[in-house]
Amino acid sequence: MTDIAIIGAGIAGLVCAQQLTQAGYSVVVVEKSRGLGGRVATRRLHDTRADHGACYLKPKGELLQGFVKLLSQHNIVEVWTDTYYELPANSHLPIKKSGSPCYTAPTGMSAIAKFLAQDLDILLNQRVTKIDLTPENIWRLSCVSSNTSPSNNDSENKEITAKALVVAIPAPQATTLLESLGNGVINSAFLDQLRSVDFHPCISVMAGYSSVFDTKIPEWKALNFSENNALAWIGFDSSKRHQSHQPVFVVQSSSEFAQIHLETEELQSVGEKMLQSASESLMLETLKTPEWMQVHRWRYAFPRHPLSEKCLSAQTILPLVCCGDWCGGNLIGGAMDSGLAAAKDINAQLEQKVLLDSFLENPKFS
Repeated sequence: MTDIAIIGAGIAGLVCAQQLTQAGYSVVVVEKSRGLGGRVATRRLHDTRADHGACYLKPKGELLQGFVKLLSQHNIVEVWTDTYYELPANSHLPIKKSGSPCYTAPTGMSAIAKFLAQDLDILLNQRVTKIDLTPENIWRLSCVSSNTSPSNNDSENKEITAKALVVAIPAPQATTLLESLGNGVINSAFLDQLRSVDFHPCISVMAGYSSVFDTKIPEWKALNFSENNALAWIGFDSSKRHQSHQPVFVVQSSSEFAQIHLETEELQSVGEKMLQSASESLMLETLKTPEWMQVHRWRYAFPRHPLSEKCLSAQTILPLVCCGDWCGGNLIGGAMDSGLAAAKDINAQLEQKVLLDSFLENPKFS
């Protein structure tokens, strides 16, 4: 049995785990995916990498600014650009806009999550299918392997028991897991708060092109589409890499477009529509004919209306706290704040050990 089980190895879950581990608790993080970081995601493909979730960090707030400084000191992130462009509706001419520096990780944004995951006990490819209380009043998590490969050595079902539970996943997924506990364990008001949170979806396209790009390489690295029915953003992703053998672009859809196509079984055709739209909007003919393309759907990309609380604590027999970027804010800064708040809440309900004011003070990060 562990002291604390954390479901979800996104930024909120990892920050929470670091705080509690540093204080002396035994912590296990359970993650259904094969990688860390949630939307801070990088896909390895065709001898290169592409960031298909959060594509850069824009430091806002003291905590995120301190985190970016720490990552810079460890050569994990560097300035990508301090200029972005915007394409107005019904125009083919991007408008140049200056702003604060945007930071990216040359080896991929997932390097940020790997940095946060140092020395943590993390079970990857394990999907929690059920949460219940044992007769001894201990949290019990039933897990099945997300990896169905015959070569997977961890394909057997796992069971984790813990004194306290942190659920650091999108609110709709948390609702599905916790509803089965029943009103005798968890109150309806708590579940109603979870149900009140919904998300904007997004579809991301990663596309690679011939090293002899048929069109002049654009001067922009990041561009927002204004009032575009299909597209929200495009980034010249290969410009982040220190060495790149071909141009790579990442295109992200508008939430309206994603909502329409979210349940489409064959996403390749959806990606083709997005590249066609980008090609026409920017008058870059080559964009619609990549050498390769991969498409990813983000069902829970951006919380529509985050809760005002930084974390959500259930009035249960044993400590149970939910956290994520849908609590107290959004994006990476909000996720970090929520993870810190969840760690503080759990600690107050357990042994009230000494917690660091911030995970940035953790000696392992120095």
